Amino acid sequence: MTNSNIIFLERPFPSANMVLIKDQLPVLIDTGFGSDVRETEKLIKDVGVSPEKLHLFVNTHYHSDHVGGNHHFQKNYEVKIAAHTWEADLINSRDPESCSAEWLDQPVEPYRVDRKLIHGDEIHTGSKTLQVLHTPGHTLGHISLYEPEEEILICGDFFHQSDIGWLNIYREGVSSIHRSLESLEQLSKLSIQQAYSGHGSQIENPMVAIDAARKRFEKWLHTPEKVAWHAVKRIFAFTLIMKNGLAKEVIDDYLLSCGWFRDFARYSFQYQPEEFIQVLLDEMTRSGAAKWVDHVLIAAAPYQAPAKEWLARHTMPRDWQALNTL
Repeated sequence: MTNSNIIFLERPFPSANMVLIKDQLPVLIDTGFGSDVRETEKLIKDVGVSPEKLHLFVNTHYHSDHVGGNHHFQKNYEVKIAAHTWEADLINSRDPESCSAEWLDQPVEPYRVDRKLIHGDEIHTGSKTLQVLHTPGHTLGHISLYEPEEEILICGDFFHQSDIGWLNIYREGVSSIHRSLESLEQLSKLSIQQAYSGHGSQIENPMVAIDAARKRFEKWLHTPEKVAWHAVKRIFAFTLIMKNGLAKEVIDDYLLSCGWFRDFARYSFQYQPEEFIQVLLDEMTRSGAAKWVDHVLIAAAPYQAPAKEWLARHTMPRDWQALNTL
């Protein structure tokens, strides 16, 4: 937006988009995936903010593509981190369920939350004030941020330009749709000129996007299988992005090792996990979410594959206590 010091930084997978408030007290919303920290630093520097000058990170929620840079910046620059209190408590207690990382098989390096946020809190950047809105659905501790002067909404993975965030009923609860609808109702009462989400382009007509999201959630109330398909395809596509594809001969063993795959197979689709493998593979290719290239299943979305040596460290919250860092 012209003359705004609210800067939207669109990123390819596996990192989520970021928003930088370039002000007296610079604030960065979300930090990308852990393998992309050097690119994260460069993006910040390119718009004129040195990492050591950052005042605060705010996480919209604790999934790996949004919090992966936390460890690097907290360790090297001592940047403070803010997140919703429910997720902050899990992170700070080193709970193995933190970030749903184990269940999703998405590595996250350790960090701590310095400021616990609740609905109605304000974050001051100097000339601007961000209002904290608790918008549960995608996760229980998901927050959005509203800047009333320019009427800008930063909505994380709540909704996107032409999609909505997937719902994790096995970790966030079966009432996630109802929570999402309540959160949308809250946002619909705001005057929003521009919205920035965690993936994809900026949202040019936020109220149209909110209305489309509402209709989709309402439809999902009566079609729970659609909720499950939306989730499993996005989780598996992200896996393919992280691993830069999976060879045909390793896919079966990999999927059977994943908590998300076993839960969705048994309880959403009523398949034994072994039986659901081919069903999922067929749907991934039919829908265009993935494609076969020389017997390797590759995600269709544009992405920047993590370095193999980074992924090999595979740090999970269950490891954080032993690492004894931060």
